[in-house]
Amino acid sequence: MSKKNKKQNFKKTLVEKILDQHKIPYSQLQFNVTQHGDVKQIDTTILAEDEHLVYKTLVCEGNQNSPIIAVVPVTEHLSMKKLATISNNKKCELLPLKKLLSTTGYVHGANTPIGIYEKFHYPIFLDNSMKNEPLVAVSSGEVGRSVKLNPTDLATLTNATFCDLLDK
Repeated sequence: MSKKNKKQNFKKTLVEKILDQHKIPYSQLQFNVTQHGDVKQIDTTILAEDEHLVYKTLVCEGNQNSPIIAVVPVTEHLSMKKLATISNNKKCELLPLKKLLSTTGYVHGANTPIGIYEKFHYPIFLDNSMKNEPLVAVSSGEVGRSVKLNPTDLATLTNATFCDLLDK
């Protein structure tokens, strides 16, 4: 493999460059991407028992404060009631897909708490489930690309709040 091809395989995303700037250790992950209608999704099933360590970034709007970013395991569902309470709203809902790119700068499946916070400083809420894990994976800003990092480092970098966000 030529040097040029090697560099293309390891080209860093903006999120990875941000982590480098802040000297936060991470590793790169790449997932297969599947298309469901207009939406691309990553296939995390290759991780088997570690699939719960991959977190999705959900962009929501509240009736008082918007937007709000919630980060929960891909294997779980976000409780809009809990997010509303923690974000000082009476009601929350997912941001419509047509508003996603203009609000965050990312397409569906590529939203990342790191990139969103770096650019907009929106409030970030991380589910408590990640607190006891040594490493978790979040999107690195491209569909199918993620970074694995320490959740405390993620919370510090994004000024995030740990809280119970899961629908049980």
